[in-house]
Amino acid sequence: MKKIVVLVSGNGSNLQSIIDACQQNRINGRIAAVFSNNADAYGLQRAEQADIPAYFINPKAYGDRTSYDIALFKAIDQYDPDLVVLAGYMRILSPEFVQHYYGRLLNIHPSLLPKYPGLHTHRKAIENGDKEHGTSIHFVTEELDGGPIILQAKVPIFARDKEEDVIERVQTQEHSIYPLVIGWFLDQRLAMEGNTAIMDGKVLPPQGYASE
Repeated sequence: MKKIVVLVSGNGSNLQSIIDACQQNRINGRIAAVFSNNADAYGLQRAEQADIPAYFINPKAYGDRTSYDIALFKAIDQYDPDLVVLAGYMRILSPEFVQHYYGRLLNIHPSLLPKYPGLHTHRKAIENGDKEHGTSIHFVTEELDGGPIILQAKVPIFARDKEEDVIERVQTQEHSIYPLVIGWFLDQRLAMEGNTAIMDGKVLPPQGYASE
C-alpha cells in the first residue's frame, strides 16, 4: 500500500479529512507518519487518535532552516513515503527539502492562486471586495505558493461575510478536494514533469484540472 507522510503546524482539519478518506478507502494508501514544527499542534493529537506515529521536531534545536529541513527529511525518509503532503504547514521550505521530494510534494493554499500567495488570504479577498475566493492544490517548487496548480475550488463571498464565514466555506471545499487529489497521485494518474502538472497523460492548464 502506498505511504503518505503529512506535515502540519496547527489544527489539522485537512489532515483529518485525509485520515477519514484513507479509513473509508477513498484513498488507495495510508498515512505512515505525521510531523510538526509545533509541539502544540492539534494535528499531532489527531494522528495519535488514529494510531498514526506523530512527531514534533523543534526548529529551535537547529541553527538554520536548511539544517532543520535536512533533519526533517531524514526523519521522514525512515517511512519511505510515496508522497509528502503539506496540510497547514506554516514554515517556508528550504530548496534542499523541495528538491529532495521534487514531484511528490503537495500543498494546499487558501486562495485562487496565483492570487494572494502567503498569509491572510481570506482577509485580503474581503478587503479587496472580491466576489469569489477559494483554494488551490499545487505541486511544491522553490517558488512560494508558485508550483503548478492541480485543482482549485471556488466559493462566493457575500456582502456581509466576516473572515470566519469565508474560512469555513473554503475549508469545506478543501476537505473535499485534497483527498481527491492525493488519490489521483497515488493511483498514478497525476504527476509533475518539468514545471507542469500532468493528469491522465495530458498537461493541465494554468489553473488546474476542470478550470473554466
